[in-house]
Amino acid sequence: MLRAWRYLRLGLHLVYGVATVALVYPFTGRDIHRALRRRWSRALLRILGIELEAEGEPIAPGCLLVANHISWVDIFAINALAPAAFVSKAEVRTWPLIGWLAATNDTLFLRRGSRGHARIINAETAARLEAGGNVAIFPEGTTTDGTEVLHFHAALLQPAIACGRPVQPLALRYLSTDGGHNRAPAYDGDLSLGQCIANIIATRRSIVRIRIAPPCPTTDGVDRRILAQHTRDWVLAASRLTPAAVVSAALPAPGVARSHGRQSCNRAHSALDLCNK
Repeated sequence: MLRAWRYLRLGLHLVYGVATVALVYPFTGRDIHRALRRRWSRALLRILGIELEAEGEPIAPGCLLVANHISWVDIFAINALAPAAFVSKAEVRTWPLIGWLAATNDTLFLRRGSRGHARIINAETAARLEAGGNVAIFPEGTTTDGTEVLHFHAALLQPAIACGRPVQPLALRYLSTDGGHNRAPAYDGDLSLGQCIANIIATRRSIVRIRIAPPCPTTDGVDRRILAQHTRDWVLAASRLTPAAVVSAALPAPGVARSHGRQSCNRAHSALDLCNK
């Protein structure tokens, strides 16, 4: 009975979202769009039985948000905190209905393997950051089951460095009510979207916990590979996948950046303390 009720509410909520985009968006501005997106995302999490917990720093405007990627729910969890534009693979644009909704909600579609198109997306990302908006990326380039964090592709951080905007790492975890790892929301491997939704709906209650680091300045030419490594190390520790002390000892010296760049890396490094709270 609970599953049927959730499926019904989910369907109605999707219809409500489509109607809002079609009938309200054309007559309202970007600020209203963000507020509506945040409210819709929060309601979606409630319908799915997912409780949102946020720890650490507030999300600052004009930051490139860098997060690990576990589920399609990640997008709505982040939007429930601070609506952002997301960089997505171009194939999503062709998906029926979902592609249209994504396009009307500030998604930037990247054609993989096209350097020319990557430059266009980088320029659009930089423009949105300079305008004070947030842009979110998943630099692993794929999803995991939440028990690991893959290599971060440093090129995706370049727009923030190019326009001197901060990078703000986010660590996402899905938990059961007893605090243990929750596999249900994971959208990885050969799992279909329908199967993933069924797994979530079959779980009475879940928790998505987002730990937020202080913004890491990039105004003094910090090397993007070192920045990507520091960001991934922070996410690993904040996800409790690697002890903070081990990550701290393994961090490379940020000597590739000048004085302010070194200071920014130290700020990201000190954010590891959040893991012990």
